[in-house]
Amino acid sequence: MPELPEVEVTRLGLLPLINGIVSSVDVRNHSLRWPVNPNLKKILNSQKLISLLRRGKYLLAQFSNGYLIIHLGMSGRISIVNEKKSLLKHDHIDICFNVNGNKKILRYNDTRRFGAMIWTDDNPSNHKLIATLGPEPLSDEFNADYLYEIVKRKKQPIKSTIMDSHSVVGVGNIYASESLFLASIRPQRRSQKIKKKEISILVDSIKMVIQKAIERGGSTLNDFFSVNGQSGYFQNEHNVYGRENESCNKCEGRIYQLRIAQRSSFYCKNCQV
Repeated sequence: MPELPEVEVTRLGLLPLINGIVSSVDVRNHSLRWPVNPNLKKILNSQKLISLLRRGKYLLAQFSNGYLIIHLGMSGRISIVNEKKSLLKHDHIDICFNVNGNKKILRYNDTRRFGAMIWTDDNPSNHKLIATLGPEPLSDEFNADYLYEIVKRKKQPIKSTIMDSHSVVGVGNIYASESLFLASIRPQRRSQKIKKKEISILVDSIKMVIQKAIERGGSTLNDFFSVNGQSGYFQNEHNVYGRENESCNKCEGRIYQLRIAQRSSFYCKNCQV
């Protein structure tokens, strides 16, 4: 599943569409996670794309008359293509833009159809999918004082706490494992048992990992590619994720795998306590 860095990389790749005018919309399959608005073609016709924002794993495309909330789900991909690009089996939606006299097509592909394109003419911050989200991991609001207040009430594993989008958005499975390694904290440790000094290090580690992943174009695992078809390469710098039985980059000990809340977790018994 694309995580926050991959969604941010997608957002950055779509920025050339800003100020483009929608010339046509072609919805070939309305059956995504939630049905695509049957009037989307009429709603977006001749509208200008004003901005492209991100909230957690949601892209917020602001038009003159409202917002298109986009979620990539498990296997969603967005690309910018020209009209000569042949359609693939799971190319469900095309939004065509006129950008300074040039035709650019935002194409949405989704094999599993767990993604979403939801229209709202309201402030997207009030939408039920977004209203209860926690702070962004790279924001000033996400700090040691904030996270410590969260964890001291939690008996669950720390990995589950930082992956909870009500605590902080966008720290998915890959980046939770990597951040906990940098902070020298085992993923299965009970949240309320972690000291504030450790929480401070964890917050810094999360920020560092998320920022570096964005700079590296995300982690291309399975089928994530940027809007230009380029793969990310942060996976080449993973310290623990996906490296079961390999040697730790710090101590040369063994990397172990366990399951927490039905998700694979990776850690080093020597470096993480």
